[in-house]
Amino acid sequence: MRIAVLTVSDRAAQGAYEDESGPVLMALIEEHFHQLTDLYHICPDDWREIKRALEKWCDDARMDLILTTGGTGFAPRDVTPEATRAVIEREAPGLVHAMLAASLEKTPHAMLSRAAAGIRGNTLIVNLPGSPRAARENFLAILPALPHALELLRGAGADAHALEHPIDAAERERQERDISD
Repeated sequence: MRIAVLTVSDRAAQGAYEDESGPVLMALIEEHFHQLTDLYHICPDDWREIKRALEKWCDDARMDLILTTGGTGFAPRDVTPEATRAVIEREAPGLVHAMLAASLEKTPHAMLSRAAAGIRGNTLIVNLPGSPRAARENFLAILPALPHALELLRGAGADAHALEHPIDAAERERQERDISD
């Protein structure tokens, strides 16, 4: 599996302060996926630069998962969700809802998050908040679903599901009876 972390921060990109959220996410990746992060970059809060990095990592580097941190709030330069939406082909709103629900249990300010999540090709992109604590909490909120989501994107079909919906099973059984009759 190939995983990348993109920190979006004007100040960190300028070297005015050290990125803390990116390293937190890289440590979580190592802890939970038992591997190192393949790519890590800091870019400013610039729509074009964010979009270009995401496209390159999806299309050229063929990352399985890209986690962004920063640029998801209400500040005028917070454009990470817009750049992400310009890149993705399919949205993954359930991940955003899960992060929001978990965050609202911690702070009412969570409702100010504008994070996006979605798929480009076989790559899942998830926007996380810029604070190290919030990035960690949001990552842990979606962690239970990530392995299966990434498995599906890597080509595991419906057969990979351990449980089948009862209506689908009954319909398949009916079709098999019709064929054999």
